[in-house]
Amino acid sequence: MKKASLAGAFFVSAIWLSAAQAFCPAPAGLTSVSVQRVVDGDTLRLSDGRNVRMIGLNTPELGKQAKDHYGRTLAHVYSVSGVNLEAQMLADGLGFHVAVAPNVDLVACQQAAERSARRAGLGLWRQSPVQKAQQIQRSGFAVVSGRVSKVQRNRGGIWIELQDRLVLRVAPNLLGRFDSADLEALKGRQIEARGWVVDRSRRGGLQKGQALWLLPLTDPSMLHVPR
Repeated sequence: MKKASLAGAFFVSAIWLSAAQAFCPAPAGLTSVSVQRVVDGDTLRLSDGRNVRMIGLNTPELGKQAKDHYGRTLAHVYSVSGVNLEAQMLADGLGFHVAVAPNVDLVACQQAAERSARRAGLGLWRQSPVQKAQQIQRSGFAVVSGRVSKVQRNRGGIWIELQDRLVLRVAPNLLGRFDSADLEALKGRQIEARGWVVDRSRRGGLQKGQALWLLPLTDPSMLHVPR
């Protein structure tokens, strides 16, 4: 396990190989472990009993800590041949890239892995999973697009509204990671964002005239402005 800039990293037995070999090369000094079973798309059960949640693969990680709030170890996982398994899955279109500050060490290479799958139309990208803001019908993870109708800044952070249907929020504690001037210049621009959509009416915080759906932005990489 590398304990410097990464929350955790492991070698596991080789599972499969692809062009992802070029993404997110393995750092030196990793701990070798064996996998007992695959729990779900981004969680592994190790032979020592630990559940490992892979960082950057459609799951929120909170801080550079040993475990998340479910008790799972947060880690970057590599095969014995040096392939980063998060990048492998992204390159094969088997998941979405996500970034939750401050666990963002591998954002650039993981984004590149996803872009390769998107260009090639692999996996999830065979048919575009991107929803228009007005198509959102339920809470959960989503990749959405829309035109920015309003940008506001107040004590609650920066709020980016898409066509009166969805509002993106950058919380005050995350503003330092974003370029505020660039965000405030988004009015009228077509953008794409991703994250976990929340129904504001279920939280009791929806006021008249506000967008029903809220998507908190956890890192600048979760927002894309097409050129």
